[in-house]
Parts: sequence; C-alpha cells; structure tokens
Amino acid sequence: MPTIPRQPSEDARFRVLVTGFGPFHHYEVNPSWLAVRGLHDTTLDPAPVGPQGRPRPIHISALEIPVSYEAVLAVVPGLHARPPILPQAVRNNFPPPPPSGYDFIFHIGVAGRGPLRMERQGHKLGYHMKDADGKLAPHARSTPKDFSRRPDDHLAAENIERERLGLEMVEHVGSDTSARSTRGFGVQYESFSDELPTEIDVTRLVQDLKQSGIEQIYTSMDAGHYLCDFIYFCSLAEAKRTANPYERRRNSQVLFLHCPPVNQPLSTEEVTEAIQRIIIWVCKEMQMQDEENESADSLEGK
Repeated sequence: MPTIPRQPSEDARFRVLVTGFGPFHHYEVNPSWLAVRGLHDTTLDPAPVGPQGRPRPIHISALEIPVSYEAVLAVVPGLHARPPILPQAVRNNFPPPPPSGYDFIFHIGVAGRGPLRMERQGHKLGYHMKDADGKLAPHARSTPKDFSRRPDDHLAAENIERERLGLEMVEHVGSDTSARSTRGFGVQYESFSDELPTEIDVTRLVQDLKQSGIEQIYTSMDAGHYLCDFIYFCSLAEAKRTANPYERRRNSQVLFLHCPPVNQPLSTEEVTEAIQRIIIWVCKEMQMQDEENESADSLEGK
C-alpha cells in the first residue's frame, strides 16, 4: 500500500487512530500491536477509483493500549474528546490530534486461529474474565434485560473466548454461576443500550473486501465479552456521547477487527494490508457523506 511522508499541515487529510493491545498472557508483543505499529504516523494516498474526485489523504496514528479494564476506561473516553486527550506517556512523541476529533477510530485485537473477524457490535454487560493484571471489570447495575438472560448465555460466550485465547482466568462464585455479580459498564453508561452497533455498514464492507481479494474475513455479532468487546463498547458509547445532535457533522466512526495469532493462518503483513484496505474503504464512505452534507448546506444557503 503506497504511503507518502508525513507533512506538517494538511487540513484535507482524514485523521485515523488505530489501536492495538499490549502484552498479554503468552504474547510478549501482542499480534494486534504487531499489525498496527508500523502504520504509526504514516499517510495513505489512495488511488482514484472511477469517475469520483481524488480521495483525500489519510493520516494514521497508532496507539498501544494495555489489556486492562482500568486502562480502557482511563484512555478511551479521552480519545473521543474534542480535542482528543492522549495518554500522558505518549503525548510528547505523538502527532498532535485533530482539534475536532478523529474521523475514524479503529480498534484491533487478537482472537484465536482463523480468519479476520469484523465485529458489528459491542456489549455493555457480561465481563467475567480477568484482564492481564488479574483484575475483573467493574460491577455494573443489572438491567431488566440482563436479569432475563440465562446464566449459561454469558458462560457460552466466555468459553468460546477462552478457547480462542487459551485463557483460564474467570470469575467463579462456587458452583453457582447465577450468583456472580453483573460486571461491565455502570456509572456514566446507564443511558446506553446493552448492545451498541457500529454505524459502519460491516456487511457491505466485508463483501467489498472479499471481492478485492481478501477472502479470510467474515462478520461477527459477538466480540467475546472480554477486553476486545469492552474497548469496542466503550468507544462506541463515547462516540455517541460526544456527538452533537444539532450538527450535520457525522460522528467519529468506530470499528473493531479481530485478527488471528501470527501465521494462524495470516501473516502480520497480511493483517496490516487488510487494516489499510479497511481504513481506505471507511474513509471513502466518509468522504462521500461529507460531500453530500456540503451539497445540502449549499442548497440551504449555509
């Protein structure tokens, strides 16, 4: 994928933030971070396709986030602020964030062996696996919907995710799983639904990727009720929180992609290539929406 050197000031550029996770379990370097770190402070220059105007350049920043519930809650809300607030540890060596916020925040995390998984939604509750620090997600107030779910519902999701990741770090309360407290998002997230979908048309995105030659990818409705799901819900919620309903301006777009461990079956380079193509696809969609909004503003005399 062609890149051009970073330039000091390009107002026309899309600003994209890609995150990967830090060390975890037997991963000294997380495969998700391996796939995104080389994209840090680079600019993609997409080639024109069809009769449309020239695509805008895309500047990418990459940020590593610890595999920790506390870290997600401490970092992600700031990434959606206007202007974004970066973790203190990276502020001196990070491209200045755009004052109006990132156009697209793309989270990457590792799953088990298999194809890429493009996640369609994040979940508010049901986080009973310990993070890399051995800590559990915060207690959350249950909703009526949560009470109606069978205890086995969340256990099935946990078992799948543990098998994918090789984990045995789960909250136990004797043999009575129904006695476990509800964990996930509580204070400051009460107004959000139990599931939040991305605004991006994931089905069409995956279809287009397959047609372009990336066949090892599919959509998913269950991001696993672990840190990947946790950061996804948090980011989707914060994007909604910072949106101004009285502006025509679109929200910051949010998406999550699960990648496999290295060479199981995709190499790091193949995952990075897929990430770049996804970014270009999403930015093309945003450019079309921006142009439609500008046309509508012109007709209204704004």
